[in-house]
Amino acid sequence: MLDSAANSVRPGVRRDLVVIGASAGAVQVLLDLAAQLPADFAAAVLVVLHVGSHRSMLPDLMRNPGAIRARHAADGDLLQTGTLAIAPPDLHMLVDDGRIRLRRGPKENHARPAIDPLFRSAALAHGARVIGVLLSGRLDDGTAGLQAIKQYGGLAVVQDPADAEQPDMPRSALAQVDVDCCVPAAQLADTLLRLVDERPGTASPLASTPSTCAHALSMG
Repeated sequence: MLDSAANSVRPGVRRDLVVIGASAGAVQVLLDLAAQLPADFAAAVLVVLHVGSHRSMLPDLMRNPGAIRARHAADGDLLQTGTLAIAPPDLHMLVDDGRIRLRRGPKENHARPAIDPLFRSAALAHGARVIGVLLSGRLDDGTAGLQAIKQYGGLAVVQDPADAEQPDMPRSALAQVDVDCCVPAAQLADTLLRLVDERPGTASPLASTPSTCAHALSMG
């Protein structure tokens, strides 16, 4: 189980919580990522996809033999490494004291589930242990949440807008957040594997790869 004390992060502690926000154009990215992350992936992965109240088959589509386990989250679930938990339809997914909480609160950014509530709660609960990932989508859900993740010492990863079917969300984040890495979908799994191996307070293993990191992308 993950330690929930954001302010007690010690040097050498892994980044062991990955939170992912996705919307229009991101389903295939999520399917590919689930197929590439191994069953022993050393982090819990939480995913919000903008599905509204519509039935979601995403966990079934994301299950692959030998890969990370995928399921819909249930209220009270413990955060578990090697597991990919997906927000159920019409419920916000939050992180609190090492557990997943599901709430039917007001819509945010016209969405429920929305990305920002997950990102904010993860930042507050786990601080520097969090990696926030923002994928393809319209408008700007996830930008404020990534700002919170950065404020509490976590890392921000954004899909390259040039690679995204709907570039609005990645572009918004790049314009307003000090993003650590901006990568095409094909490099996302490898990026997360490297960042999870990184310890907070150490140099990023991607720092020597400028083409994948923030500010290398032309935002014109």
